[in-house]
Amino acid sequence: MTRIKGGVQANKRRKNMLERAKGYRGIRSKKLNFAHEALMRAGRYAFAHRRDKKTVFRQLWIVRLNAAIREAGHKSYSVFLAKLKKNGFELNRKVLAEFASERPEIFDRIQKQVI
Repeated sequence: MTRIKGGVQANKRRKNMLERAKGYRGIRSKKLNFAHEALMRAGRYAFAHRRDKKTVFRQLWIVRLNAAIREAGHKSYSVFLAKLKKNGFELNRKVLAEFASERPEIFDRIQKQVI
């Protein structure tokens, strides 16, 4: 039986890893071991930050809503949201923040119905 060596596959693996690390600074884009370490770290950060992004956007929507609500003369965000739920509105923070910033006439109508 002939001996099979893995040179072609190993080279392909190395080449792909260095290709993915292209654009990294310094030795991280040139040497395999450093590139592998950088890619593993980048993957961990990407995984964690995909989850963090959801929290950051929720905070942004709340800040925008609070500003629009206080500008309209209401007491606070939490009081407004409690009244909103009490009156049976099922709009989420994302939609409300979008209305507040991009379509203020719709947001004003919602506020008048809540009061």
